[in-house]
Amino acid sequence: MPGVKAFPHRARYQAHPRRVPEIRFMRRALALAKRGGRAVSPNPMVGCVLVKSGRIIAEGWHKFFGGPHAEAAALRRAGLRAKGSTAYVTLEPCSNHPGKKTPPCAPALIKAGVAEVVAAMRDPHPGVNGRGLRLLRGAGIKTRTGLGARQAKGLNKAFLTRMRRRRPYVLLKTALSLDGRAFAPGGRSRWITGRSARKIVHQWRAGSDAILVGIGTVLADNPSLTSHGAGKNPVRVVLDARLRTPRRAQVLSPEAPTWVFTASSRKLPGAQTIRVPAKAGRLRLKSVLSELARRGIATLLVEGGPTVHAGFLKEGLVDEARIFFAPKLIAGTADPSRAPRLRRPRLKRAGDDFLFYGKLS
Repeated sequence: MPGVKAFPHRARYQAHPRRVPEIRFMRRALALAKRGGRAVSPNPMVGCVLVKSGRIIAEGWHKFFGGPHAEAAALRRAGLRAKGSTAYVTLEPCSNHPGKKTPPCAPALIKAGVAEVVAAMRDPHPGVNGRGLRLLRGAGIKTRTGLGARQAKGLNKAFLTRMRRRRPYVLLKTALSLDGRAFAPGGRSRWITGRSARKIVHQWRAGSDAILVGIGTVLADNPSLTSHGAGKNPVRVVLDARLRTPRRAQVLSPEAPTWVFTASSRKLPGAQTIRVPAKAGRLRLKSVLSELARRGIATLLVEGGPTVHAGFLKEGLVDEARIFFAPKLIAGTADPSRAPRLRRPRLKRAGDDFLFYGKLS
């Protein structure tokens, strides 16, 4: 049955049910939730485990956006056995609120006769935020929160950022040479890193809802900004205040949707053109992020050049940074891929600093 799976080690828990710490049930629910991955975005990843007499009787997880929620999947698997059970869920069961694509979970748990609900954390969605728990308590169901809260928050950091800050979770990625260059004097930045590093970046793209660059990167490198087969392509976002993106740019290919944010009133064929405010020729990043969140973008990978990075950092809009250092020296070269490299580079830690050393090739 889609979204549900029988617990693989049930027999082990039948022998000594009282010896099983309940955190293990929540950890199982968290492991199930993680299976949803990007497929559930912009919804949160949620897992549910139903336990009765110290045994797991059913489990489920939110499998894809618009699909059954974790609680519904587990309850369907349990059937009449759900009565009197304890539900371990990674997020507060949702109550009825406008805009929902699926039936609310709190009433379903009540109808099934569940005795207790242990939620890792409350749902910060303004349509829920405690209402689901109050609904359960009003029906005589015991509720608790906090078990596995730290892990649950880490799992859904993008969802929490979107709900609380009204913007996507921003991951800034950059690649630098050992002499601190992100591009050659002529503006080129391909390729600073090697093939293995690029494969990792492609995986990051596949795990993100959208990827963002500035017009400078488009003009200098003409990137496609796809996952290159590592998974689903993200939405491609270009910051282009004066709408200078060439009509034949690879970022406008049909492989993935492209959203171009601009201050211009013109339209760009092959892309969705979105007008936002600008100041001194630069787009207001907070307006861009707010619009992305409104359109369902929960995770944003920022791959733009130094100007874009500086803008995000200056306004405090970066949640996480991932930085590659390539063992090469770019200064004085026009092509980063041909820059002198360290042979057999070695790394030594010196307090909070790092030393790279090796002979030049």
